[in-house]
Amino acid sequence: MLTLLRFFRIVWISVRFGLDEAVLSHARFRWLRSLVSGLLFWRRLTIPRAVRLRLALESLGPIFVKFGQVLSTRRDLLPPDIADELAKLQDQVPPFPSAQVFATLERVYGQPPGEVFRGFEAEPVASASVAQVHFAVLPDGKEVAVKVLRPGIARVIAEDVALLYIGAAVLEAVWPGGRRLKTREVVGEFERHLSDELDLIREASNASQLRRNFLGSPLLRIPEIHWDYCTRDVMVMERMHGIPISQVDALRAQGVDIPRLARAGVEIFFTQVFRDGFFHADMHPGNIFVAADGRYIALDFGIMGTLSREDKNYLARNFLAFFRRDYRGVAEAHVEAGWVPADTRVEEFESAIRAVCEPIFDRPLKEISFGKVLLRLFQTSRRFNMEIQPQLVLLQKTLLNVEGLGRQLDPDLDLWKTAKPYLERWMSEQLGWRGLLRALKNEAPHWAVLLPQLPRLAHQALTQRAAAPQADDTALPRLRRQNRWLALAVGLLALALLGTLLS
Repeated sequence: MLTLLRFFRIVWISVRFGLDEAVLSHARFRWLRSLVSGLLFWRRLTIPRAVRLRLALESLGPIFVKFGQVLSTRRDLLPPDIADELAKLQDQVPPFPSAQVFATLERVYGQPPGEVFRGFEAEPVASASVAQVHFAVLPDGKEVAVKVLRPGIARVIAEDVALLYIGAAVLEAVWPGGRRLKTREVVGEFERHLSDELDLIREASNASQLRRNFLGSPLLRIPEIHWDYCTRDVMVMERMHGIPISQVDALRAQGVDIPRLARAGVEIFFTQVFRDGFFHADMHPGNIFVAADGRYIALDFGIMGTLSREDKNYLARNFLAFFRRDYRGVAEAHVEAGWVPADTRVEEFESAIRAVCEPIFDRPLKEISFGKVLLRLFQTSRRFNMEIQPQLVLLQKTLLNVEGLGRQLDPDLDLWKTAKPYLERWMSEQLGWRGLLRALKNEAPHWAVLLPQLPRLAHQALTQRAAAPQADDTALPRLRRQNRWLALAVGLLALALLGTLLS
């Protein structure tokens, strides 16, 4: 019942703010314009379309706000007025009352905020779809930012996710390509990450991990978490001072090298993805600042992506083949990973990928529409029955955000030339002798446990084979060969362990 009410509310808000005009303007539905205009005679749309769209998304809640945040970075796909207006969703969502903030703080701390903090600013410095941030001062004088969860937000998100599941099920039922896209799995992935955002302890741990990954980095700063003050509904972290990355003129006035900043952003992204397999997956301009020393400052760690070792190796192989224009390598990697059917003709798949990707090489970002490229790749994947990988949806979203940031900072940035050397170095480290040594060191603790047991296990195996009744004369040579190989394996394992421990 609540889901049905939520559906009618979405329809009502869409009609109220005139979002139906976008559908009715399509040639297929123009015949409905007169009928709808007659039914909605009471409606007066006097404010600009971009403002109406922003207000509608704000009224619809956090999932729709996040959708607007992603769209706001795609200035190559949107008219300027809509892109400018949607950018306000990044950190200018209407705040909830300060009285509710103080009530939450008193509930979680068991005492008034004035007894917890030396100072607390009632006016929020930023307000987003799930929480808002206030500046404060701890009793020891440290300046902090206090993030407080919106009251009742979990219920609203649950209703929206239920509608998304219904929509996904309908899509899979009525559209042949729906199952291939795994729409319900994608919604499930989205739900999991939204659920993570509602637990600020989890967000604090994400920030702590990312800070540890980039401790001492010349490229990225992450705020320190004050764990004694963190709960599920409140997170307290170091206050960071910087300029929003969207304020390019202010950055130039501060002396920041903008092209270098754009290149650093690409390196930070690939470092998170391929070195750590743990990346900030909500990199819209409202979450990125620039410090006085030119380093990036990342904020809002509610949505983080993770990749397995297999995912990283697969992606690196594809990216590198792509940057080298080795389209056959891309096609073969897809087949080997099982992302396209095993009976796919590699030559035909290679040709299709080349037709999509070749036109965009040797061109700066300002001349490339990644939205159109992704659309063509989607059409190609549908033709070859390629399955969507839900665990990579966040990565695709993040890559679009990174490209949008790069476009704003330096339209002349060559994304390919910037990323290629990093990926080549990473692949060399993973697949070369350095990667072998690293793997040996990682496995050394397990070998140290196994090695003392090997003589006993070998003796048991030899004893069992000697006592086996089927060990006739024809089997003896085979058993001797197996014994020699077993002895050789034990010796090599011992030497490898010794070398690893001494290195």
